[in-house]
Amino acid sequence: MQRQILIRKARKVEEIKDLLRRYRVIGVASLHKVRAAQLQELRKKLRGLAHMQVIKNTLMKRAISELNEKPELKKLIEHLTGSNIFLFTDINPFKLALILERSKVKGFAKAGDVATEDIIVPAGNTGLAPGPIISQLGSVGIPTRIESGSVWVSKDTVVARKGEVISQSLAAILSKLGIKAIESGLTLKVAYDDGLVISEDKLSIDLDEYKRMIGGAYAEAFNLSVNSHYPIAENIQVLLQTAASEAYRLAFNANIPTKETIADLIRKAHSEAIALSSKIQI
Repeated sequence: MQRQILIRKARKVEEIKDLLRRYRVIGVASLHKVRAAQLQELRKKLRGLAHMQVIKNTLMKRAISELNEKPELKKLIEHLTGSNIFLFTDINPFKLALILERSKVKGFAKAGDVATEDIIVPAGNTGLAPGPIISQLGSVGIPTRIESGSVWVSKDTVVARKGEVISQSLAAILSKLGIKAIESGLTLKVAYDDGLVISEDKLSIDLDEYKRMIGGAYAEAFNLSVNSHYPIAENIQVLLQTAASEAYRLAFNANIPTKETIADLIRKAHSEAIALSSKIQI
């Protein structure tokens, strides 16, 4: 029996080593409080993009230790704590992290959950009748008033800050108010990308800020190319328009007749003649 177990483990380690060889990127995500339904939905979304598999840390550590072709992969071992799911893929690890982030869903908080962001109870009608609910709301710092036979929240109220542990009483109140305050799903703890180990804080990208930075860099590069008169596909129209405008002003100020300046030169001469005529009459 013991021999069969050892054989099965050895075969499993070889399977893991084959996955580690086959894919360029290996992601590690925590399974803490991730529901089975979420995993099934994520598997569908990642079909053809990534292979997901729950593997015991001990087996993964053994496979990594025995895989000498990828020495930098051993840095993953220090991150193999808790219950994990492993993602094997060839797509960019930042794209993988973004897919996982966008796949997260909101759910009702439970006692002991940690707020993933500031939890705000908005002002307005709770739809609840007056009674014990008033003191329950007050116990978690939510101001109320009674109006038209219902309990109303007087103002937007922050009941928990990001990172704070949610109490049993607050979880119950949020549930009664229908507020889904906890975001759940997979988050990449670390990713290995062809020799580079990227930690969770480096994998998180603010897309709006990134777009703003790219837009700013493009604008600065465009202005530099225009001001240095360096022709490229993106600025050639502006450069030609600028050149035409400057050539026109030069020809006009130098009184050089061209088909573009002749009309304005005649109008200019006419105006100057009238001005001169008026002075001569005086």
